[in-house]
Amino acid sequence: MISFIINSIGIGVTMGGTVLAAQYKGADDKQGQSETIGTLFSTALITAIMVTAVSLLVYKPVFQVLHVPAASMQDTCDYMQIICWGTVFVFAYNAVSSLMKGFGDSKSPLWSIAAATVVNIILDLILVGPAGMGTKGAAYATMIAQGIALFLSVLHLKKNNLIFDFKLKRFAVQRDKLTAILKVGLPAVVQMVIVNLSYLFITGMLNNFGVSVAAAAGVGLKINTFAAMPCWAIGQAVTAMTGQNMGANHINRVKRTVRAGLYLNLSVTLTMVIMVQIFAGQIIMLFEPENPEVIQNGILYLRVCCGINSLIYAAMYTFDSFAIGVGAANIAMVNALLDAAVVRLPLSFLLAFVMGMGFSGVYIGQAVSPILPAIAGLLYFKSKSWEGKKLLRRADKRA
Repeated sequence: MISFIINSIGIGVTMGGTVLAAQYKGADDKQGQSETIGTLFSTALITAIMVTAVSLLVYKPVFQVLHVPAASMQDTCDYMQIICWGTVFVFAYNAVSSLMKGFGDSKSPLWSIAAATVVNIILDLILVGPAGMGTKGAAYATMIAQGIALFLSVLHLKKNNLIFDFKLKRFAVQRDKLTAILKVGLPAVVQMVIVNLSYLFITGMLNNFGVSVAAAAGVGLKINTFAAMPCWAIGQAVTAMTGQNMGANHINRVKRTVRAGLYLNLSVTLTMVIMVQIFAGQIIMLFEPENPEVIQNGILYLRVCCGINSLIYAAMYTFDSFAIGVGAANIAMVNALLDAAVVRLPLSFLLAFVMGMGFSGVYIGQAVSPILPAIAGLLYFKSKSWEGKKLLRRADKRA
């Protein structure tokens, strides 16, 4: 979860670049696109250095607060230390990937990350297995794979000459571009950090119920995360397409994009939910084939946390992606607060510890958390307040 938080900061910061690049693409402003690229790369690098320094200082105290079992502490710290040093690769790759998506190229990041995934798997098998490096081997495999994804993405950018020649002077930070990027990026960072922190605290709650419950919830969360990946991918497309159409001042296209994204997200998510519900036991056994308590608790997690609530989450994420695309990332940030701080954490604690429902109460708290933000997102989309919103207008006034 701490790795997710680090990644979410990188994704959040660079998301501002996606939206600004998309709007400049829609407006056919090549200079604006070039200046956005240089500003985003420099911002991502500076942020990565800061996040690395802070992460190296805080990860061990955080593990202690979360009651990580003593038997797991050393491996956990070894893994985290290496992951922290690889933060610069994560942030830089996210910067390149976000720009490609903003310009409408989602295939190239796919091929880069696919190649890196293959390398990651091969290195996992070698370093964790025959090399005997254990947890450290898994961390090194991840870090090397992230570096490869970055290298391939930059190579693609240079080869296709996407309005940026990588000369040192091009990396200058343009104040108006930085302001526009941070206008979207900072609320997006807060949004993602809030969500991942809430899951971190949820993990801390579940650790109180023993190793089997903690292991089952960990497996369940991984499966749930995997099932939600198509939803996130569609949301990113909604963000990029919304940004481009806002830049071109095509409001009706924005509305059609959001509706199409919503229908597609609900359809894909429903398919994933049905598959998970039918094969819940078999999927859990892929991770833990022998411990019946973990299997039983894992199935319960999926029954509660990967059902109808996933469709509500798909709607919430679609509307959040739309809000980010129009430059109103603060709406997505408020929705994250509704999701995590107003519903998930208080309700999970109330049901589990005050009302005595145990870990199943934590599961229920997670399941109902997207309802309020989904309603808020729908209301914002139905309003007219976003139609005159455009990052370019404000950025250009400062130029």
